[in-house]
Amino acid sequence: MDELRLDSLDGVGPVTSKKLSDAGVHNILDLVVRGPVDISEITGMELESAVSLVNKARQQLIDNGQIAKEFVSATEIYKRRQDIGKISTGTNSLDTLFDGGIETQAVTEVYGEFGAGKTQLCHTLCVMVQKPKEEGGLDGGVLYIDTEHTFRPERIVSIAKAKGLDPEKTLDRIMVARAYNSAHQELILQEAGPVIEENKIKLILVDSAVGLFRSEFLGRGTLSVRQQRLNKFMHLLSRTAETYNIAAIATNQVQSSPDQFFGDPTKPVGGNVVAHASTYRVYLKKSGKKRIARMVDSPHHPEQEAIYMLTEGGVADPEDETKKKKKEEPEE
Repeated sequence: MDELRLDSLDGVGPVTSKKLSDAGVHNILDLVVRGPVDISEITGMELESAVSLVNKARQQLIDNGQIAKEFVSATEIYKRRQDIGKISTGTNSLDTLFDGGIETQAVTEVYGEFGAGKTQLCHTLCVMVQKPKEEGGLDGGVLYIDTEHTFRPERIVSIAKAKGLDPEKTLDRIMVARAYNSAHQELILQEAGPVIEENKIKLILVDSAVGLFRSEFLGRGTLSVRQQRLNKFMHLLSRTAETYNIAAIATNQVQSSPDQFFGDPTKPVGGNVVAHASTYRVYLKKSGKKRIARMVDSPHHPEQEAIYMLTEGGVADPEDETKKKKKEEPEE
C-alpha cells in the first residue's frame, strides 16, 4: 500500500528509506512498532530525529484510520472493542474463560508446568484461527516462533482433520520461525512486518517467550541484562499485536517458589517484566487426565477456572470426550 511506504512521510528521501529498509524497517507500521529508541540504535540516527520520524508515522496512521487517536471518548473505545477479533479455542469451557476467545490487539500469556497443555493449546489455535469468522476463526494465517523445538506439523494435521479443515491448506498458512538464541528470537519479531502482511497473519505464537533468555542469562549477575532484553521483546510483541490488529500468545515456563508455605508454589518465570507486558495471564495445571485453566490477571475478566482435556483433535471439553467414549462402547 502506497500510504504505508516509508518515502510517503515528509522528510524521508531515498537515503533514509534505504537505511531503514536495510535495518529491517520496511514501512511506517514497522516504524511505530519499533519505536524511536530502537530506530535510533539500529540506524545511527539522532534520537530527536527518530522521535520526530516515529511521530510523523503515527500521525499518518491516525489520519488513515489504522490506529486510534490520542484522545477519544470512552464510548468510542467501547464501540471499537465490539469489533475486536476473537479466536475460539474450540472448547466451550476455555471460550467462556476468555469471554469468547483469544483477543486481537492483546498479549495473552499462558504459563504452566511441563505437560499442562501449553503447546497443545498453541497447536489448536493454529488451526482455529484459519476458520471463517462465523465458525470462531479470523480466516488468517499464523506466525509460530518456536524456541523450544516443540512445533509438530503432525499435530496440526490431526487437529485440522478433527476440525473439518484441509490439512495441507492448513499447514500452508502457518509460518514457522525456529529461534536458536535470544538475539535470533528478537530479530525474528523485529522483521516480522512483511511476513505478517504477505501472509495475512492474524495470530503470533511464541513458544516459549522466556525459555532462551532463561537458559542464556544464568546467575544473579546477568539478571538485570536478561530482564531488560526480555522487557524489550515483550513490549515489541505487544506493539506488534496492537498495530497490526492480531492476537499474540506467549507461553511461559514456571519455577517453584521455596518460600511458599501455603497454596500453589508454582510461579511464572520472568517476574514483573512479563506480567506487566501481558494483557491476560492464564495458568494451566494438570488434574489427573484433565487440565485446569485459571484466569490469573485480566483488565476485565473475573478470576475463574475452566476444565479441559487434551485429545487427538486438540484441546476439548471433558463432556465431549465422555460422549465420544460412550459412542465407541459396544451395545450389550
